[in-house]
Amino acid sequence: MAGFLKVLFRNLMQGPSTDPFPLGETFTPQRLRGKVHVNPNLCMGCGVCRNSCTAGAIDIRQLEDGTGFKITIWQNACCLCASCRHYCPMGAISIDNDWHSAHPAEEKYDKVEQQIIRYEPCSHCGALMRPLPLERIKALYANDESLDPKLLRTLCPKCRQIEDAKRNSCKLPEAPRKAVPANDDAVTPASAAPTA
Repeated sequence: MAGFLKVLFRNLMQGPSTDPFPLGETFTPQRLRGKVHVNPNLCMGCGVCRNSCTAGAIDIRQLEDGTGFKITIWQNACCLCASCRHYCPMGAISIDNDWHSAHPAEEKYDKVEQQIIRYEPCSHCGALMRPLPLERIKALYANDESLDPKLLRTLCPKCRQIEDAKRNSCKLPEAPRKAVPANDDAVTPASAAPTA
């Protein structure tokens, strides 16, 4: 009996050893996969995240007026595989460690993240396009410090390609000319030969 009281007294002094959740905060690992978010400043609407989403929780649709697109992430359907974040070429998808996703069934359509991303006109031709993020432009043109990344960002892919071609164009070397013999003993063409 004394051994039992000793263990009981020690446990009372140390406090509970179980997790206090839901009555208090609990430990959340930093790398825990929780809710998916999209950064509208980085998203290009390429659709890689939609195609890699195992659960089909990501939808990208063009706006009816053609001025942009809408990306929708259904948090309720997400299986937390993080393949969207892994394959996003722009790094626009992020996953936080908020694992509080339990909700009543009637709230399932409220668990959605939606971003409307508008196109901008090209500064040269005026065509509507999605400008590349400034960080991506700086990375692409890191070797040429004479270029203005903010200006390049406002060019559509075709105009940027034309500007790159103009900047990188080079003159081809002229073909060497054949040496013409200087003496009169040179062979003349058959049409210029004297007739007998």
